Amino acid sequence: MFSAVRIPDFIEGMRVSESRIWQPCKEKRRMRVGKYELGRTLGKGTFAKVKYGRNLETEEGVAIKIIDKNRVLKHKMIAQIKREISTMKLIQHPNVIRMYEVMASKTKIYIVLEFVTGGELFDKIATRGKLKEDRARKYFQQLINAVDYCHSKGVYHRDLKPENLLLDAKRVLKVSDFGLSALHQQVREDGLLYTTCGTPNYVAPEVLKNKGYHGAKADVWSCGVILFVLMAGYLPFDDSNLMGLYTQIFRANFRFPSWFSPSARILIKRILDPNPSTRMTIVEILENEWFKKGYKPPRFEQADATLGDPGSIYNESWQDSQNLVVEWQEERPAPPIITMNAFELILASQPQGLDLGCLFEKQTLQRFVKRETRFTSKYPATEIILKIEQAAKPLGFDVKKSNNKMKLLGEKAGRKGHLAFTAEIFQVAPSVCMVELRKSGGDTLEFHKAKRHRMDGGTRGGRKERACSIRTMTGVSRIRCVRSQFS
Repeated sequence: MFSAVRIPDFIEGMRVSESRIWQPCKEKRRMRVGKYELGRTLGKGTFAKVKYGRNLETEEGVAIKIIDKNRVLKHKMIAQIKREISTMKLIQHPNVIRMYEVMASKTKIYIVLEFVTGGELFDKIATRGKLKEDRARKYFQQLINAVDYCHSKGVYHRDLKPENLLLDAKRVLKVSDFGLSALHQQVREDGLLYTTCGTPNYVAPEVLKNKGYHGAKADVWSCGVILFVLMAGYLPFDDSNLMGLYTQIFRANFRFPSWFSPSARILIKRILDPNPSTRMTIVEILENEWFKKGYKPPRFEQADATLGDPGSIYNESWQDSQNLVVEWQEERPAPPIITMNAFELILASQPQGLDLGCLFEKQTLQRFVKRETRFTSKYPATEIILKIEQAAKPLGFDVKKSNNKMKLLGEKAGRKGHLAFTAEIFQVAPSVCMVELRKSGGDTLEFHKAKRHRMDGGTRGGRKERACSIRTMTGVSRIRCVRSQFS
């Protein structure tokens, strides 16, 4: 029934900071596209991938969606890509992810988008449960502002859900992913849309009936489902059987939790009306007393869209070298040998090696728990990497190597995800290497515990812990690796 093909979601909102994403100094090559330098990959899909980028003129962080032209042509997705770009071009609103520009090379399309660090609203609900009524109301107000603006521009989203609602650093809601949106030009003479698409739990009943629907009224229904989810922490319509789910939606068969206020119940009941002709409109929602509490209308200046014709990315005129964006990679030179003074060489020549972290880090009262450590070894870099790999794999770590770098990912997830280490070896003298061991994932306290304590395979608090000393394999006296197996 859901026949519309969906292009990959925009991945503008990521739950990591720019400092963790942007690490150009650790890449072997730097890639630039126009005025943007590309960083790590944020996500991948069937037709595209999204990378973190940095505007070299303004130093601003952006998300760049990279679409393969040939793959889009092969799957006949040109019209959908053009429509998505046209939609984003129309919308300049503080509660909608912004598109800055569109570029194209001979083989790829680059869509430059606003980068948002707060993550998905869905994740907030999944981890913390229901929101307080005032907080839910605030997000709902911002959602209605964005949807109302889209409708005023003749844009119907058709896939509104918490996964497509992002939050910036100031907890401002941003609507994203217009891959299934429809423009006013797609509306037939009877004023209806006929493509059945969206996420079933959030789709209006008239969309499921496949007899035509008003895009604006269908979006309002989805907003009502989202408000219920924000306040309840679960879906109003949910059934493992698809036909059972449709039956619930057709009849608007749901129950309110006891903590819903009477005014909130009235509003949601009117929005989740299975009859689109009597369903509450956005104009009526804006006049609702529950909605107006603490409401602040959006203030923004309408920017002129100067992104050009989205269809031109496939036109012959773009084959002219003057229209194509420049792609190039810069090879990074090998790091120079780090010179050491006499005092450092004497310390490095000690028989069992020495932790040199204090020579490279400033110790402050705020840094009781380090996220990295450094030590020296007399072994060559290739042998250090081999020995660390031999020690890590039996403990369940997945090892990835690149030149003098290693990434170790633990198989068991702790309270903050999988514990992960990054190891990098530097040759600081012909017979001395420095090994830098850094936590790249998981709990910092667990990392601190792993590198400071040795455990001999007992049981403590329900955990069976085994220790592996890297000392004997790398010529180091103090670094040990600990893995916890949850029983």
